[in-house]
Amino acid sequence: MEKQPSTLIMDVKLQKDALARPIKFTPPLYKQRYQFIIQLVSKHKPKKVADLGCADCRLLWMLKFCNCIEVLVGLDISEEVMKEKISVLFNFSASRYTLSPLPGDYLQPSERALTVTLHQGSVAHKDPCMLGFDMVTCIELIEHLEAKELEKFPEVVFGFMSPAMIIISTPNSEFNPLLSVTLFRHPDHKFEWNRAQFQNWALDTAAHYGYRVEFTGLGVPPPGKDVGFCTQIGVFVRNDLKNREPDKFEKCREHAYKTVFKAVYPSLKDEKYLQNAVVGEVFRTAQLIARRILDCKISNPVEIEPSLQPQHCFLKYLEHFPLAEKDNRSMEPFINGSTVSIPLEKIFSFPKVHHLCGTFETLTKLITGKVTLSKDGTAVLIDVEYENEEN
Repeated sequence: MEKQPSTLIMDVKLQKDALARPIKFTPPLYKQRYQFIIQLVSKHKPKKVADLGCADCRLLWMLKFCNCIEVLVGLDISEEVMKEKISVLFNFSASRYTLSPLPGDYLQPSERALTVTLHQGSVAHKDPCMLGFDMVTCIELIEHLEAKELEKFPEVVFGFMSPAMIIISTPNSEFNPLLSVTLFRHPDHKFEWNRAQFQNWALDTAAHYGYRVEFTGLGVPPPGKDVGFCTQIGVFVRNDLKNREPDKFEKCREHAYKTVFKAVYPSLKDEKYLQNAVVGEVFRTAQLIARRILDCKISNPVEIEPSLQPQHCFLKYLEHFPLAEKDNRSMEPFINGSTVSIPLEKIFSFPKVHHLCGTFETLTKLITGKVTLSKDGTAVLIDVEYENEEN
């Protein structure tokens, strides 16, 4: 059935009203940009990442949860803004944005090392602390640069820093009419490029400094509107991935940036934290074995020499079964009076202990002097007298 003229007029009016309203993206575009970076990190597994123009540090906060990253650096031009953000971000009442280690990070240190640093400085200046990065992000940054800064930006970021990957996002001016924007999207923007302008600049820069670039974007326009993405993105990958740091370090020893924050996270790569973790896991495992042996003995008393009594029954109670064991009695725990003796080989056979230590020699080194051992140092001793009285 054909629409009546009045219905057609109404449809046109609704379409015009819809186009007149500013477009809103779900999730918001800034979250989509951050998620885009997270996906690239998940794919390429960079160890050292720097965010230039880090502003409120929300991207850095999200990146600190990426297990591949060991060095995370933020750079921003405004010291005042940095201090203001730090005072809010690193207040534990607003802990979801904190870049500082939390109590839980000390209780359960990560296997990876992580250092987070914030610098105050300009992307138009070179500093050796920015060498050797796998990935550098410039999210909605270049449009804030003055003409002289923009001119120096490629030499500093592509030429001097020369990370393996650079991600640059910037507004697409062709999309602005759909956002009811007359000039620029932000009062601090010095320019906003259309697609051709950005792509020409990106291609020229990539060719000059030995990169290749792929273009994409976020924020799809309404059907029928050929204006490109709301946010246009260039992903640059360096052609020559050989390390060229020593040369540059020799030429640029002067530090242009001011460090305003630094946090070193507890890590199992630090022997102090590794030892604490191993001792805690050994003690927990030994206590669990001893408790289950005691339970089994009370439930099923056997009148034979305690030191000859095998104790397999505890296995069904354990959270994590041991790895494949040697078939010998030296692995069997036994009770001697009020003490349970658990061979270190038995404890080392449990996955978590084995994973933490790697080798039996490391296990013995880390627990010596921290855990009660037998005279020959081959077994952990657990006193079960208290458990006997309680039962």
